[in-house]
Amino acid sequence: MVENEPKPHPVAVVTGAAGGLGRALVGEFLRTGWRVAAASHRPADWEAHVALLPLTVDVTSKEAVVAGMKSVTDRWDRIDCLVNNAGVALDDSVVRLSDEDWQRVCDVNLKGAFLCSQAVSRGMGSAKNGSIVNLASFAARQGTRGQPAYAAAKAGLIGFTQSLARELGSRNVRVNAVLPGVLPTGMTASLSPDQWQSLAGTNVLGRVGTLEEAARFIVFLAGMQHVSGQVFQLDSRIGRWT
Repeated sequence: MVENEPKPHPVAVVTGAAGGLGRALVGEFLRTGWRVAAASHRPADWEAHVALLPLTVDVTSKEAVVAGMKSVTDRWDRIDCLVNNAGVALDDSVVRLSDEDWQRVCDVNLKGAFLCSQAVSRGMGSAKNGSIVNLASFAARQGTRGQPAYAAAKAGLIGFTQSLARELGSRNVRVNAVLPGVLPTGMTASLSPDQWQSLAGTNVLGRVGTLEEAARFIVFLAGMQHVSGQVFQLDSRIGRWT
């Protein structure tokens, strides 16, 4: 690189990009000068942007994930940040939950994060720089009635986050988990006003967060150089210390 030549803009990959938080993340990364690969399970409509690469990727398929990440590096020659945001919740009690629904939830929320992280880890390690942010859930900490698969997958994601942080720390790759709180996304679209009020009441501030605020935090975290292996909760519910 020529001395004083501007550094290339960093590159972020966001999975689950077509959802509410995913779109907020894509917008915030672009706003702050990142180039963004917006990955979603199905083709999504995006406004054309020179720094945006839409991708269709099934995060539960290793072949699809590897091909998707190669598309990013073929275009921009690097991946600086991966946000494992893809998720699904198929709610039911333990006695009624089907094997197929259990497997689907675990595949998308946990296996998908594993496959995507595996696909970018070698490149980030070689560059001795990178950030992986895993979107977990408060349900992982205290469990949620009717969400056994979701709570289990998100709890596994926290364990995976901390194990991967230990593995990649020597290569300057940071790995953190974020519990974004209850947000207005497709996953919560069916909640009634009374249910929203009840959820807000579980927060000591008496309110829930916004997509924009969560996205700002996650993008800021992606650029932090000295934080890894941590779990950040973005609402005001208070859980146990351990």
